[in-house]
Amino acid sequence: MTISTVPFTFARASDRLVGTLYLPAGAPVATVVTTGPLTSVKEQAAGVYAAALARRGFAALAIDHRTFGESAGTPRQLEDPLGKVADIGAAVAALQADERLAEVPVVALGVCAGGGYMARAVADDPRIRAFAGVAGIYPGTAVVDPAVVERGRAARERRLATGFAETIPAVAADSGDVAMPLREAFEYYGTPRGAVPNYTNAFAVESFEHTAGFDAKEAAARLTVPFLLVHSEHALVPPWARAFYAAVISRKSELWLDSTGQIDFYDDPHLIEPAAEAAAAHFRNAVS
Repeated sequence: MTISTVPFTFARASDRLVGTLYLPAGAPVATVVTTGPLTSVKEQAAGVYAAALARRGFAALAIDHRTFGESAGTPRQLEDPLGKVADIGAAVAALQADERLAEVPVVALGVCAGGGYMARAVADDPRIRAFAGVAGIYPGTAVVDPAVVERGRAARERRLATGFAETIPAVAADSGDVAMPLREAFEYYGTPRGAVPNYTNAFAVESFEHTAGFDAKEAAARLTVPFLLVHSEHALVPPWARAFYAAVISRKSELWLDSTGQIDFYDDPHLIEPAAEAAAAHFRNAVS
């Protein structure tokens, strides 16, 4: 199906957020809000799935979250899960205020860390009619490391005192002190494979204060809309995905694919196409 793209901007509080809206040729079945992995921007996984869903008849929005890419907000590169949840809520409001989409139901898809973020957003927002998580990461409170939280808190206090926002690389060839110490993460974000011009390879250290204690699992039992889990035994932490899925009490379904790891869910058509096809069927069923 032929699709088109248009810029889509909206605000959260005083900050301007920038997205890309993918539109199908005809009237959309629903509007999909997408959110992606840690430190990512709209041209990466979120945009890939938005395009795949637009080809299947959906309008789909991929955004640069606050402090990332073209969107406003400081400190730059701050990974704040609950802040991203608030961005999603602002995106839903903006889509429903858009005359092209005002009467179109809204559904949601999250990839990797965005799966956990989207779980909280959907559990908190009755406007969202269905949810799909692709290679999602769903941490609970048991994974909190107090030392990591303290490192983030100290970085925040230094910024407030001095104006200097400390960052570390998101990825590096030799790993080291980075946000994502996985070789496959470097092979995506650290190379032309995934390092699009809008992407910055950096992670605000004070992000640790937010990410280390983020609980996605608690949202599972609060979901009231249909949920689709797409995962792989070779993606990150399948036990978390299974535990999240087991705790969901709303209508649910699962699709387990055969990936090499986590990152190939971002750009391998052999994973993207079946995941998008399953999500499209899931969303159609939810809004019909």
